[in-house]
Amino acid sequence: MAEAAYIVAACRTAGGRRGSRLKDWHAADLAARVLDDVVARAKADPHLIEDVIMGCVSQAGEQSTNIARNAVLSSSLPESVPATSVDRQCGSSQQALHFAAQAIMSGTMDCVIAAGVESMTRVPMGAAVKPAYEAGFGLPYGKGMQQRYPKVQFSQFTGAEMMAKKYDLAKEVLDQFALESHQKAKQAVEKGWFKNEIVPVEITLEDDSKQMHEVDEGIRMDATLEGISGVKLLAEGGRLTAATSSQICDGASAVMVVSEAGLKALGVEPLARIHTLTVVGGDPVIMLEAPIEGTRRALEKAGKKIDDIDLFEVNEAFASVPVAWLQELGADRDRLNVHGGAIALGHPLGGSGTKLMATLVHALATHNKKWGLQTMCEGGGLANVTIVERL
Repeated sequence: MAEAAYIVAACRTAGGRRGSRLKDWHAADLAARVLDDVVARAKADPHLIEDVIMGCVSQAGEQSTNIARNAVLSSSLPESVPATSVDRQCGSSQQALHFAAQAIMSGTMDCVIAAGVESMTRVPMGAAVKPAYEAGFGLPYGKGMQQRYPKVQFSQFTGAEMMAKKYDLAKEVLDQFALESHQKAKQAVEKGWFKNEIVPVEITLEDDSKQMHEVDEGIRMDATLEGISGVKLLAEGGRLTAATSSQICDGASAVMVVSEAGLKALGVEPLARIHTLTVVGGDPVIMLEAPIEGTRRALEKAGKKIDDIDLFEVNEAFASVPVAWLQELGADRDRLNVHGGAIALGHPLGGSGTKLMATLVHALATHNKKWGLQTMCEGGGLANVTIVERL
């Protein structure tokens, strides 16, 4: 019988826009900040931590050479804490959470931290591909893949437009969804709903004064449908714009997962139990629709129906993804991304998986709900799905 896996602490930084409030933070130091915080929240003896598993997509430059281990060595954790880095594209830190939970459920470990980080300012998207290609080191797609998908240029932007067309999602519907993301995020800030999950981070302003960064920078408090609707299309004849896409973002997040023995050793009450773990692969060309089938499989595995789930976190990589997900699964729109999503809050790639889980477990507590489901689309046509039960 599998061990139960419990979430005992979860936190994230507030998102920073590209080139803005978090631009001076090296990714290893930013990740170290959430590692220290999640340990402090659990009041854990750091010597009890058996592994750190960290998601990061652009593992180049400052984020290369095992960013997870470098984050541990940048933190207050002892050198004895090992760490490894994971790349499942946008789902990297959700996969880190799955690996952590699997280590607990297998009985091989009692306390693991799953985390994620991405400084999209300091290590831009494509940093692991373009410079290597220009240096003569080739592209990630070998002959076998090219033969299987001839003349295909794999692109999340193309996939997002394909989603909008396949599921017949009008631009007006996508614009309205984007507006609601900002409105929900604004309400969450004003009501203080993010305070329990956000780790304040010290930043230096242009006048050299210090300030704590603790509000997601991407939220447009004055967003209007007219303003969103007027943004230029990403592609001629398309339906998506920058306003209906996730914001490029710097950020980090962490979740501590423990066993029953870990609960006793830490002397802490759990926030939630990890109930179901699922990962699926789908069409890598349209790329972004795997969360639909992944959710169906996860619900079947859990013995649940969509209406049994109280809150959903579906990553807003592009508005077409969660809107298609809602449409195909018949889910209650009022339960989706209740504190806003990546369109307003930002999407720090490898940091988003545990970021969404931090938001989900705290939102379940804020709204006195029991069941939560998290999923996100991932490059290569992948999707992770996680179902948790608040305790």
